[in-house]
Amino acid sequence: MTELLYQTDSYLREFDAQVTAVDGQRVALDRTTFYATSGGQPHDTGTLGDGSRGWRVSEVRREGEHVWHTVEGAEMPAIGTTLHGAIDWDRRYKLMRTHTALHLLCGVIWRDYQAPVTGGNMDVDEGRLDFELRDFSNELAQEIIERVNGEVQADRVVEVQFLPRAKAFQIPDLIRTKINLLPADITEIRTVNIVGLDLQADGGTHVRCTSEVGKVVLRKTRSKGANNKRIIIAVEG
Repeated sequence: MTELLYQTDSYLREFDAQVTAVDGQRVALDRTTFYATSGGQPHDTGTLGDGSRGWRVSEVRREGEHVWHTVEGAEMPAIGTTLHGAIDWDRRYKLMRTHTALHLLCGVIWRDYQAPVTGGNMDVDEGRLDFELRDFSNELAQEIIERVNGEVQADRVVEVQFLPRAKAFQIPDLIRTKINLLPADITEIRTVNIVGLDLQADGGTHVRCTSEVGKVVLRKTRSKGANNKRIIIAVEG
């Protein structure tokens, strides 16, 4: 099973690993810091190399026990080869900031409006969350974003913990989505805690404190139904 280095250190930019499987233009490693697309967060990009050859990583997917790195290059590395990996840090860090900003948005709306999340997604340039919100308006959305920026300035610590499933589900409101999407076979739950505001089950990458997010701006709002509203945000800089 591929060890997910990013789950314990989102700031790890480089690593060494062994090739455990090869499938066409895809390489599986025994450990990786490349984030695999999941939970609304897109994959990392970057490079893999063996000292004499190099490959560009264009996609990362998790399938069963393997994390597969799709690479560009003619000759693939052999199983057992040690590779050095390096992620595109600018892309990763922007995704980290955006992901934490979305948790701030979720935390503010849950705290102030008790509205559950009905959907969400993100990319390098923006992120969005859908909520069950009544009496929604652009003015309300802007007020919410101002509260989010207040939490950015509060410089709250962001903590990651791994808890046994039974203990994790004793935490009130751990799952903020309307439907619990965690598979039943997951025995250990990774939690992300913006201390004093938001505690959720989450597998993505985040910054260490909210001040790193930078200014959050409202891109647009959309109505997805009578009570289902979408807020699209971006982080500046």
